[in-house]
Formats: sequence, structure tokens, C-alpha cells
Amino acid sequence: MAEFMRAIGDKKRANLRDVAKAAGVSVATVSRVLNSPNSVAPNTRENVQRVIGELRFTPSAAARAINSGRTRFVGALVPTLDNAIFARFLAALENTLAEFGLALVVSTTGEDPNTEVEKAKSLIDIGAEALVLSGVAHAPALFELTKAAQLPTLATSYFEPDGPLPTIGYDNIVAAQMSVQHLLEQGHHRIAIVHGPVHRNDRTRARLNGVRSISGISYSFQEVDFSFEGGAQAADNILALEPRPTAIACMSDVLAIGVLQRLQRLEVSIPNEISVLGMDDLPISEHTFPALSTIHLPVKRMGAAAGNAVGNWLEHGVFPNAEKLEPKLITRESVAKLRDQ
Repeated sequence: MAEFMRAIGDKKRANLRDVAKAAGVSVATVSRVLNSPNSVAPNTRENVQRVIGELRFTPSAAARAINSGRTRFVGALVPTLDNAIFARFLAALENTLAEFGLALVVSTTGEDPNTEVEKAKSLIDIGAEALVLSGVAHAPALFELTKAAQLPTLATSYFEPDGPLPTIGYDNIVAAQMSVQHLLEQGHHRIAIVHGPVHRNDRTRARLNGVRSISGISYSFQEVDFSFEGGAQAADNILALEPRPTAIACMSDVLAIGVLQRLQRLEVSIPNEISVLGMDDLPISEHTFPALSTIHLPVKRMGAAAGNAVGNWLEHGVFPNAEKLEPKLITRESVAKLRDQ
């Protein structure tokens, strides 16, 4: 073994043939030890595993795919990685997929349907065994692509039991209704709604439909970039309104934190002069000043549920049912009952 080690010492890494030669077996036997060890006689298996350890052999994904016919990775397409809500979702998804021996490859789309199609094609070309998408509105070409590839595809962040794809997510309409209903119960009838771009975002459109379904409120709508800066711009716009809204409902915590920061710079007292409510329940939201009231969206549970659904689909052939996850109102210090005016 020492002589053989010296012979391959100038190589970057040992390969499958190196292991087979050192163990005195065929390449096919090494492959079976890696992919179906129970099919190999114990003594032979132990010998090959010992050599693998001595040579520090790590099979590449490409080699495993050639030998087993599987890449064992799942592709996820998300709008951005700048938002912590997607990071939390992806972490839970990846951890759960790992329990099935599956890996995760992530690609961002910028909410552009054509980019999403191209990114999906790239993931399929390199061997993705399934796709996880955000939302249910996608270009027809994407559905055609996944159908042609017979690729298991799951939609998240949205609950649509009768849609073309199995969905795991929350009812965005209900989440938004919960938001404005809470403000209404606190006596607020003039409410500004701050949201990101509506175009190409089915989640935002659904939330705005939920807002408009609650009557008894005078609304003003602020569509801004989905960023802290966008929230700050919305705050400036809202302060210029006459009469000024008594509460601001933001369709994300990112926007709400931008609003909070801008109002504080302008020395507007929160919640004494104006209440602010977010949506997402990011970890930072309970540490803002004042702590941000928000609608908790169960993104970690959604990631774990999506991982289980895809894992069971790929490993056991179990087609996933639509799964609805409930949002929850989190009351903190940024919302107060409206004083008589």
C-alpha cells in the first residue's frame, strides 16, 4: 500500500480506479460498495472501505451520477438572497433534504420570469432531480419545461390547493387581513399600506387583495422598492399626506424597519404619533426600537415541510398534498391603541 500511495502521491486526488487497483477488486465492485454496500460480501466491503479511507478517496458528484443514475440534488429558485426570510427558508429546506441524503443548489431569479426559466433549465441540465419554486405565478415556458422533463416541482410561500403544482405555504390574503384587522381593532381607520412592486409578485398581489377586503378603513398605498431604502421613502411620502394616516401596515418586515428608521430620524414618536406593523417576523424585528409588531409567517416550518415533501416524493414516490401553514399575529411595542382625536 505504501508503494501504491507513493505512486499516486503526485495526483491531486485518488479516483475510482485507484481504489479498485489498491483493493484488488473491479471498478464495478467499488461502485457497488459506494452505492449499494449491502449487495457486497462483508469481507470485500470492509476491504474496499479500508482502502477508501487510506487513499482519502471522495467520490465526485459526477462519478456518483454515472454509477447510480442519480445526482441527488434539488434545485431551488428564489427571487433574492438579500432578504433574510429566504435565507431562513433555504436553511430549513437544506437541512431537511440532507436527512434524505439530498443536497440543495440555489439560484436567484430577481422576480424575472424569463430569468427563472433560464435558471430552471440550467439546473435541469446539470441534473436537478426536483425543483422548489417561490409562488405559483410563473411563465408558461417554465411549466412546459418541468412537464417535458417529468421533473417533480413544488411551489412554496403560497397555498393553492387546486393549482397546477403542489403548494406548501400560507394564505397571503389571510395574513394581510390579519394585519389590517388588528390595526382596525386598535381604533385606526386611516392606514397607509407599504408594499413592494406588484408586477410579477403573486404574493404581494394576494396580500393587497386581502387588505382591500377589509372595509371601514381609508387606505393610502405606497409601492416602493423592496428594501430598507424603499421603506424610508414610503415614510417620507406618508408624512406628507393630509390627513396623515394614524398607522402604517407594511407587507414585509424589511419595509417596516425602513419605515421605523426613517420616522425615528425625523423624531416622529412610535407608536404615540403613528403605529407601525410589519409582516414576516424576522429575528431582528423583536430587537428594533420600539420592538416591531408583525405577522409571523412560518418560513422555517415551510422549509422543513418542503424538504420532507420533496424527499418523500423522490425517495418513496409519495406525491405531496397541498399544505397550509397558518400566520400568527405578534404584538409588540410599535402598535398602540389610537387615542381619541
